[in-house]
Parts: sequence; structure tokens; C-alpha cells
Amino acid sequence: MSATKYIFVTGGVASSLGKGIISSTLGKLLQARGFNITIQKFDPYINIDPGTLNPYEHGECYVTDDGKETDLDLGHYERFTGIRTTAYSNYTTGRIYQSVIDKERRGDYLGKTIQVIPHITDEIKRSMLFQGKRTHFDFVITEIGGTVGDIESQPFLEAIRQLKWELGKDALCVHLTYVPYLSAAGELKTKPTQHSVKELQSLGIQPDILVLRTEHELSSSLRRKVANFCNVAPTAVFQSKDQPTIYEVPLRMQEQGLDAEILRQFGMPIGETPGLGPWRSFLERRHKATEEVKIALVGKYDLQDAYKSILESLSQAGTYNDRKVRTCFVNSEKLTPENIGSALEGIDGIIICPGFGQRGTEGKIVAAQFAREHDIPTFGICLGMQMMVIEFARHVLGYEDANSVEMNPSTKHNVIDLMESQKNVTNMGGTMRLGGYPCRLSEGSKVREIYAQEEIRERHRHRYEFNSEYLSAYEKAGMRCTGINPDTGLVEIVEIPTLQWYIGTQFHPEYSSTVLKPHPLFLSFIAAAITYKASQQ
Repeated sequence: MSATKYIFVTGGVASSLGKGIISSTLGKLLQARGFNITIQKFDPYINIDPGTLNPYEHGECYVTDDGKETDLDLGHYERFTGIRTTAYSNYTTGRIYQSVIDKERRGDYLGKTIQVIPHITDEIKRSMLFQGKRTHFDFVITEIGGTVGDIESQPFLEAIRQLKWELGKDALCVHLTYVPYLSAAGELKTKPTQHSVKELQSLGIQPDILVLRTEHELSSSLRRKVANFCNVAPTAVFQSKDQPTIYEVPLRMQEQGLDAEILRQFGMPIGETPGLGPWRSFLERRHKATEEVKIALVGKYDLQDAYKSILESLSQAGTYNDRKVRTCFVNSEKLTPENIGSALEGIDGIIICPGFGQRGTEGKIVAAQFAREHDIPTFGICLGMQMMVIEFARHVLGYEDANSVEMNPSTKHNVIDLMESQKNVTNMGGTMRLGGYPCRLSEGSKVREIYAQEEIRERHRHRYEFNSEYLSAYEKAGMRCTGINPDTGLVEIVEIPTLQWYIGTQFHPEYSSTVLKPHPLFLSFIAAAITYKASQQ
């Protein structure tokens, strides 16, 4: 059994260059060659995890099947490769320091003075190597958040410097930088890349491979210049030009031989280039799809990264239905019974988005009522499902004050209530119902037909639940509870069978939709939106 190879992905010049996409691409290309891979992310911020961060700060919080709140890049890792990330796939400065401080309090360090070097860097190194030692992977790809030069990134980069010496030929560094185009001069500029590499070298790390992000084609002479000034082989400089979709990136990187260069540098046989047949078929369908289906995202975060997994799941489902999905954000804070008709005009389907807190919830209820009364295909996710339940209670069951105790603790009709296990929780971080749980689907239900199986497993992230004391009232009035947790009896799915597609899920199906295995609920939802659009023409 050969030793695990470690690939470290760092970034310079600017954040948001796409380190997560490059890491996912590396994983996909090596996986296509038959290697067993995993990908992990190290984030320099001090929060223990992104679970308590506002989405405006850090985009969506992605949840692993084993119940860890993580960075949204882990969603890219899973969507590209189909792997299942875990609690060991995402670390923050806060988590590293917490671990070290806990050990110090227990006396594990035998009275030594605890310092950034070696104690923090040793903990980082241990965490970076953990997955490779726990499960034998051929490759462990490690993405470092932020950019070279950030003060908070320095302990992570120092850990990489040490590991490159300790692992020798079993480790390499891929550095992603930006080559800007100055329109006034009409030139591409390599100096930011040179400075970024110089900064990395000053920390003791020589990058082995450079990936240059650019909006314009980079000439071979420009790439040779970068190779020369940055002390890397000319064959190890690659361009990552803007693409119509992130899913094109693996093909562009493969065409340039990025995966072959990695194997060459590791001294491994290169072999034939994989065909990536299913991936190419997906992209071919995507390019051929010209007819649009328009989906409204009713939520409170006007930021695409806040609903990243939902957007990608819709996009994937559109491709497999041979349609382009055009999403439009509808701010639920501004929705009223008076403007809802114009706000949703021309819409073929509605997603009532997840979230936390009271802001924008009444607008979601308005949207749920309009969708139900006009029989528009509607998909409520987590808090969105709860708003569908509250709307039904108010306007069908006649409970005018029906609400969630999250929004109104004194409501007399608490159709959404705090879970019993949550009633004494005081810490916000990592204390919700998190990760994958089983769900049994009712015979004859729409969801049973969609999934084509009796029991499913889906990921959760919430504190509040459907109050089962009201279950019979809902069932009698026409809203069926068609997905139940077999262990706890908690309601996981509601639907109205008399409507063409009106389904709410307490879980987050978007977390488990991938490029080659799109989620059945999203596939069915888009199909219903297409049918609805045809009926309106």
C-alpha cells in the first residue's frame, strides 16, 4: 500500500478566486483516474464553525451527514466528487485553539508553556494528516481559506511548510493567484502573482504548481514568464479562465494536463487520460437546454451564496429536465397580500427558503398562501416548510394566531414548537438537530412516488419541529404528513395531494444533490414547474 499523498491548495492576491472549485476539480480528476480521494478545508477565522455566522458574512452553512456545520466549499467537494465529507473535513482557527486549550486544561502538556509554534502548528498538522491516517486515501486535498499574507493564515502556512519537509515527495503545494487585466493599458499583469508567490516563499513554501485565475486568455509566453519569475517548471503553470459554469473547470484543467502534472511531480505513472463520459454528457445537456423555467426564491438573504446548495440543486435538476433554470430572488420582508401577485408574476415554481429568526417570515407565509390558492408548484425547505404549516393553520384550520414559538413564544396554537431536547439549550453553536436522520415515507404519497423507496435519509439543521398534537387536524383538512422519523415520530415532510406539487421538508435535500446524482425532489419539482408553465401558455 503506497503512502497517502497530500496536496495543499493556497490562494493569493484576492479571496473568492475559486480555491474550492480548484480543490474539487483536483479531486474529480484524480478520482476519475481510479484514486480514492478526500478533500478538507482549513479556515483561519476564530469562530468554532460557521454555524453561528450570518450568511451575509460567510454564505450558507453546509451540513455534513454526520452532523457538522461547515464551510460552503464542502458542498462543492461533494457535488463534484460524490464523496461524503465528515466532521473531520473542516477546521477553523477557533476549533484548533479550542482543542489545544482543552488539552492544556487537562494537563496533557505536562506544564509546558503553550505557544503557537509548536503547539498550535502541531495541532494543525495532526488535523491535516488525520483523515489520511484514519482511512487510507490515495490523495488528501487540503484547501486553506483566505489568502497568503493574512495574519490569521500564518499558523496554517507554517504547518504546511513543516509538513512539506516531513512528508517530502508525498506532499506538494498548488497556489492559486489572480492575473488582472488593466483595460486602460490593455495588458494582463503578472506582478500580483509574482508578489503572491514571493510572499509564500518568504514563509518558507515554494509552490509546486501555479493556477492563474483570469478573465482573458493567457499566452504561452506570459505563462513562461510567470514560471521563470516564480521558480516553477513551465509545465506547472495553468490558467483557469472564467467559464460559463463552474462544472466546465474539470474539463479545462484536464485539457491542460493538471492531473497529469500532479502525478508526474509525485513520481507516479500517468496512464491514459480518463474520458469523463457522464460529466461530459451532463455538460452537453446543459449547453443544449435553451428553454427557461423561472423559479422564485422567497427568502430574506439577497446573496447568492446564502442559498448556494439550493441554487446548484435547481441548476442540476434543470439540466436533467433539459431546461435552464432562471432563479429570481423575492425578498420576503417586502411581501404583502397586496403585492404578492405582482412579485410572483411569470413565476413557474416557488422555493420557500430556509433561515432563522422572525425577519421575513410573514412574507413567506403570504407567499405560501398565494402558492397554495393558485396551485403553483411550491417547495418549502426547513423554515420554509414550517411557514407552509403555519399558513395552512391560519387560513384552513382557522387558527388565526397560529405560529412557531420561535416567532411568538406565547402563541396559543404552537403548530411549530421547540423540540423537547432543545428546551434547556443555552449555547447556540452546534446544538441543533444536525446531520442525517432516517425518514419513512407513507404509502401512496407523492414523496414515496418521487423517491421510489420507503425509507430515506436526509440532513437536518433546525431546533423547531412540527407539533404532532395537531397532526390529525392537518390530515383531516387535507395537508398530509407523509414523511415521519421512524425513531422519534417527528414529522419530516408535509404535502397537499390535491395540488399538483406542494411539498415541504423539515430537512435540507439540497445538501445531498450532486452533479451525477441530482436529488429526486428537485428533479420532480422542476418537472412540475415545466408542466405548470405549459399550462399557463
